[in-house]
Amino acid sequence: MRKAAVRITETPTPPTRGVKAAPGNLLLQTGMRLIQEEGHVPAIAAVAARAAVSRATAYRYFPNRGTLITAIVDSSLGPVRTYRSELADGRERLHELFAKTFPRFKEFEPQMRAAAQLTLEQWALERAGLLEEEPYRRGHRVRILQQAMEPLAPRLRPAVRDRLHHALSVVYGIEPYIVLKDIWGLSDREVERVALWMADALVDAALREAQPAAKEPRRRAANGSGRATPRAEGRSRPRSDERPLPASRR
Repeated sequence: MRKAAVRITETPTPPTRGVKAAPGNLLLQTGMRLIQEEGHVPAIAAVAARAAVSRATAYRYFPNRGTLITAIVDSSLGPVRTYRSELADGRERLHELFAKTFPRFKEFEPQMRAAAQLTLEQWALERAGLLEEEPYRRGHRVRILQQAMEPLAPRLRPAVRDRLHHALSVVYGIEPYIVLKDIWGLSDREVERVALWMADALVDAALREAQPAAKEPRRRAANGSGRATPRAEGRSRPRSDERPLPASRR
């Protein structure tokens, strides 16, 4: 399968034990709380100030907002990032993946929305030539969905397989929450149901394309006799306007 066109922002790996691990964990938790309160990814300096950590220390752990939100999302999604299913059926794998992921989207919705917001903000700044930090690039869903789709891949042509992968990446993520809750006012449970319904519909469409084209049935005579009507290019009976006139009318 194709890989994502952009290089995603990798999760920083600060120390996990000892004295050096404490500032990193404190900054991470502080960043999560600030997003919960303010609804956007804060500047690293703001996180440092709230955590009572020096800016120099904060920037060593998180050089920019992209690395901070990457660590926050990684911490929020937890086992989803390392998801590997043993199910043999591709549709069942997708159902299992959605069942594991969407409750965490619900729990950490402010953090997921903040990540999407940051990409939009930086896209606009980058387009205007005003971006002054390393851009945050999302894309972990590409690998996660690829693993879930593995049983389906042999049944699909490469072009169809890639199209399904692309389409599922629109359905699987925080984006359905943004559309279905903000515009339609749906509940979390309804969002999950609609997203899974869309995923099933996409799989069905891809599998239909994988089926051999059915031969067109021969047309039957309009009088219900069951005999096939002759083809236009090889008619065995002349049309009424092509039949020879009777001798009396010649």
